[in-house]
Amino acid sequence: MSTTDTDNGRDQEELGAAGSQLSTAPQEETGGAGPGLGVLGWARWFWRQLTSMRVALLLLLLLSLAAIPGSLIPQTGADVNKVDAFRQAHKTLGPVYDKLGLFHVYSSVWFSAIYILLFVSLIGCIVPRTWQFVGQLRGRPPGAPRRLTRLPAHTTWRTTADPEQVREAALALLKKRRFRAHVAGDAVAAEKGYLREVGNLVFHIALIVLLVAFASGQLYKSDGTKLMVEGDGFSNALPMYDDFRSGSLFNPDDLVPFSFDLKDFRGTYEISGPNRGTPRTYEAKISYSKGADGKARRTTIKVNEPLKIDDAKVYLVSHGYAPVITVRDGKGTVVYHDAVPLLPLDGNVTSNGVIKVMDGYRDPQGRKDQLGFQAFFVPTFDPKAGTMLSRFPSLLNPLLAVNAYHGNLGVNSGQAQSVYQLDTTHMKAFKDAKGQLLKKLLQPGDSMQLPNGAGSITFDKQVKEWAGFEIVQEPGSGWALGGALAAIFGLAGSLFIQRRRVWVRAVRGADGVTVVEMAGLGRSESAKVPEELGDLAGILYDQAPGAPDGPEAEPDGASDSDVPVTEGVEN
Repeated sequence: MSTTDTDNGRDQEELGAAGSQLSTAPQEETGGAGPGLGVLGWARWFWRQLTSMRVALLLLLLLSLAAIPGSLIPQTGADVNKVDAFRQAHKTLGPVYDKLGLFHVYSSVWFSAIYILLFVSLIGCIVPRTWQFVGQLRGRPPGAPRRLTRLPAHTTWRTTADPEQVREAALALLKKRRFRAHVAGDAVAAEKGYLREVGNLVFHIALIVLLVAFASGQLYKSDGTKLMVEGDGFSNALPMYDDFRSGSLFNPDDLVPFSFDLKDFRGTYEISGPNRGTPRTYEAKISYSKGADGKARRTTIKVNEPLKIDDAKVYLVSHGYAPVITVRDGKGTVVYHDAVPLLPLDGNVTSNGVIKVMDGYRDPQGRKDQLGFQAFFVPTFDPKAGTMLSRFPSLLNPLLAVNAYHGNLGVNSGQAQSVYQLDTTHMKAFKDAKGQLLKKLLQPGDSMQLPNGAGSITFDKQVKEWAGFEIVQEPGSGWALGGALAAIFGLAGSLFIQRRRVWVRAVRGADGVTVVEMAGLGRSESAKVPEELGDLAGILYDQAPGAPDGPEAEPDGASDSDVPVTEGVEN
């Protein structure tokens, strides 16, 4: 009994040597969790844990969970106003979120720590595995174990062919099947499926590329918006933006040099049915040029079809109407003439805004003054409804409601002021004959006279359209896409390609007849190894047919018992 146990132990050792290096994953240590070598030992143990695959997966999961607050809680890098509104609405949670860094998740200490640990873990895992895999490619498949019958799949038969002939035939067959094969002693050793480890390494390298691309995209990115009325132009420079956000390492010199003009905007809508008023198409026809002296080109920007110039993308994100307004003073002199973009309030483009006359106006006494008008616009007014709400987003029956103020607009106070809001703190309202706020509904071509010869405001017959553009520049977007595709293909390769080994031993027996043994071993249990081994054994058997068992056997060929049979053995 003790002899049998000893043989089994030796066979397991031989099988372990033959099955070694089927993957580049480091072997688990069977010792205790804590090292006994002091500080250096603890450091080595911590490094092994950090660079293990389970820790890398755990860190990847933690990174995904840590990103959830960044999607649910307003972020200062995206919208400071929403963060301030959240603080005002949640007096208790606001300070707590501030201390935890939940208003700037992606730049917080704890998110950066997870990110860096995952980065180090992946690199520490990939480098030794890559080095080991390169060594495997430079080497040869290991020789056959002493007992091939101990392997999960094996077969054997006797043949009259010489051992050298069998080995040569086996070597040619395995190389034809794209195995890396060589003769090692009395057996042929072959291996196939290296692309599994290649896919595994590509997957991990792709994750690093994704992490680097994501980090560079956050650090060097820029994101700005610009509202443009038909006929306006834009140059990609900081002063031209209405709103601009960027990463911590962004430099204004990194902006891609280009410019474009909005020639025409056109939107079409469903005119009937349950989807009446739903947009069909939004198209912004522009003329753009790259660089300072680039050739002008024409193109059309649509929703989800941005203009791409190097690393920059120009998206069409919004649209509205800009009625052309003319303001005159008491002497009839034009002091203001421009298209005024108004902000939509609903899906039918009911809009509001303000008109500010800051310079050039003088009151009836000849003193410098400023005018402010609050405007409410509907592209399709329905007189039967009796409300100032648009019934359709197209310009079918436009109507403009205005009221008027004069005084100090506050634009010279040094404080930021929205162009879409009117601060009436230091202004006086114009009154009508009844002492009420002066206001009037204007159709295209109508005017409202200001009292006491103060001037007039005219809604011209032209209504322009405006388009809102978002200009995004993310240097790492191309690398991120490439990394994502590489990760998908690498993962597919590591899942569906199986690395396996085949050995063919041919030795002359005591009776002078050659004994052929074939065995296969895969990294994991799979039906593919026995099937492939059976296929190879059948082809090799045709080249080295079975020998008769004795003098009573049929002389023309082997008996049924000579046909090789592939067997599966429990590990």
